[in-house]
Amino acid sequence: MPQISDFYGILIWLNYNDHLPPHFHAWYGEYKAIININDGVVKGEMPGRALRMILDWLDLHREELMDNWELAQKGAPLKKIEPLK
Repeated sequence: MPQISDFYGILIWLNYNDHLPPHFHAWYGEYKAIININDGVVKGEMPGRALRMILDWLDLHREELMDNWELAQKGAPLKKIEPLK
């Protein structure tokens, strides 16, 4: 599972050939969540502050995430995405 970004201790990953809907994985310490790229629906557990940062980052990079999702479905190399600043 390639890491595509990290910020404030939050790691963002995408799986190759993963199941629909388009989503990414976020890890923060022992917390793990799956976030839907299209609507921001979250499965898993994440502290509130970390989740707000992840969702802010998603809003800024939704198009890049979808581009990476398409690359991952094709098994192509993924592009790093700028971290939240």
